[in-house]
Amino acid sequence: MARVHARIADRRRDFLHKLTTRLVRENQTVVIEDLSVRNMVANHSLARAISDAAWRQLRAMLEYKADWHGRELVVIDRWFPSSKLCSQCGTITEAMPLNLRAWECRCGMVHDRDVNAARDILAAGLAVTACGADIRPKRRKPGGQTATKQETQRVTAGLPCL
Repeated sequence: MARVHARIADRRRDFLHKLTTRLVRENQTVVIEDLSVRNMVANHSLARAISDAAWRQLRAMLEYKADWHGRELVVIDRWFPSSKLCSQCGTITEAMPLNLRAWECRCGMVHDRDVNAARDILAAGLAVTACGADIRPKRRKPGGQTATKQETQRVTAGLPCL
């Protein structure tokens, strides 16, 4: 029995190595969502499937391989509403139970929950890459601007009024 479990673990690790290597080699930027796996495993109906997927191991491999190959790994905040945010118009749906797999936005777009979340996570990761910081507004530091709202200054800024 131990050999069977060891073989399954080896196959899973081999698959994760091949997958992460391919993702890092083919992409300059890889965007993932920071999930609280520990809290998700507490749900007894999903615990085995989540544990079998080895999400923590996948993230660890992506982190070191992205660093190794000189790629960028962007981790989106776990509280970002990726499933509830319409990728078309940007409207956030208030309540969405986990068993709801497809939903229709007010703009008329019908979304698959996972595909929509993937689009939103990609868009958030590209925003982080473009702005160079978190996608959520942070507190303003004296003399600086937040990365999410960078306003260009007028050409005449700092010049005395004529």
